[in-house]
Amino acid sequence: MQEVVDGFVNYMEAEKNASKYTIRNYTHDLRDFFRFLSSKHIVSLEHADKNIIRGYMAYLLKKGIVKGSIARKMSAIRTFYKYLKREELISNDPVASLVSPKLDKRLPSFLTITEMEKLLDSFNLNTPQGQRNRAIVEVLYASGMRVSEIVSLNLDQINFETREVRVMGKGSKERITIMGQPAAAALMNYMNNGRMKLLNGKISGAVFINRYGGRIPPRRVQKILDAGAKAAGFKKRIYPHLFRHTFATHLLDRDADLRVVQELLGHSSLSTTQIYTHVSKSQAKKVYLSAHPLAKE
Repeated sequence: MQEVVDGFVNYMEAEKNASKYTIRNYTHDLRDFFRFLSSKHIVSLEHADKNIIRGYMAYLLKKGIVKGSIARKMSAIRTFYKYLKREELISNDPVASLVSPKLDKRLPSFLTITEMEKLLDSFNLNTPQGQRNRAIVEVLYASGMRVSEIVSLNLDQINFETREVRVMGKGSKERITIMGQPAAAALMNYMNNGRMKLLNGKISGAVFINRYGGRIPPRRVQKILDAGAKAAGFKKRIYPHLFRHTFATHLLDRDADLRVVQELLGHSSLSTTQIYTHVSKSQAKKVYLSAHPLAKE
């Protein structure tokens, strides 16, 4: 089985250009699926028919796994079985006719401008870590970059003269995103001061580094946001992707062209970007209902 999974990972890397995070999640999901098969005394993937896989979905629902996570696990299994069929390791694909659970439609959360300002002001700019943390949040909000793109950012990807960042996105797709003046200033301050102190004489091509001079990992970014949210007095959860939502929503609130936002986010499909138009309309309705003198009549 391990040999088959190794082949699948190679396929995802070489042919699908999947990110290391997608591969990690898919591998984890497949291990969960294999444990379920083992509990049913199924030792061959050929014997895992669609009824068994339906049973796995039911098992996940019974465990209280949210539909979004189940859909992701099914995506991993579906891709895996397509690979097995292509490699002629199985004769039939039992997942082909199965439908993943229908997801509840939820609009993405985002921060208001006031909340963004409050969060940014929570970082102590008198410390190297505070300068770095402020720069991370400024760039996340200003550019709409994913956390994976932020932590993998290298010095040669940034052009301070044009305030452009060359981003390597999902599937190794390259795009150009832009920083505003505040983000560029925060990043420059960190680069000239905090980063040099954190490096402590070491040499690194990474933009954002930890206290040991190494590239900062995604988990550390989440801890930075947790600390910032606590200092700002937020009760809501703050996570890296929230700034991507905020970036898109604020642009569309100010009548930015949808296709421009799509390009800046690196979405392959316009329909993915369109969800933020619904967020914008929802916010407009909320403001209207709270502000218009006759709205509650």
